[in-house]
Amino acid sequence: MKWLQRFITWWDSQTLGTQLYTMRNGFLVGQDDEGNTYYQNVAGDRRWVIYNGEIEASRVSPEWHGWLHHTFDVPPSKKPLKTQKWQAPPQRNLTGSPDAYVPVGSLHAPKLTTRRDYTAWEPNTAQKELSQS
Repeated sequence: MKWLQRFITWWDSQTLGTQLYTMRNGFLVGQDDEGNTYYQNVAGDRRWVIYNGEIEASRVSPEWHGWLHHTFDVPPSKKPLKTQKWQAPPQRNLTGSPDAYVPVGSLHAPKLTTRRDYTAWEPNTAQKELSQS
């Protein structure tokens, strides 16, 4: 059943077409800390990644992203990029997950806060104030 799922879906792992293309035309260039494997064809003009688990582009490190987009000719497995001491490690994109950032006052916040910087307009109260004047 898993092979049928791989034949028709692309969001859970590599498809059969990608696997066949990789077996036929690709050679392994390297692997990153998350277990993603990187390939290129013999001519070197096509580069791709096979994700280890969830297919999420933010799981590709900046070094490998640069190599995939032909910014760097030499892959990070052969010549790692120099990092500065002020650089933070890359983080996954958490949008749409329970760990996503939610600003204060958002409807998606776990605890709604009441705002004290204004009072809401109520039509009945406004009419009473007008009729009393």
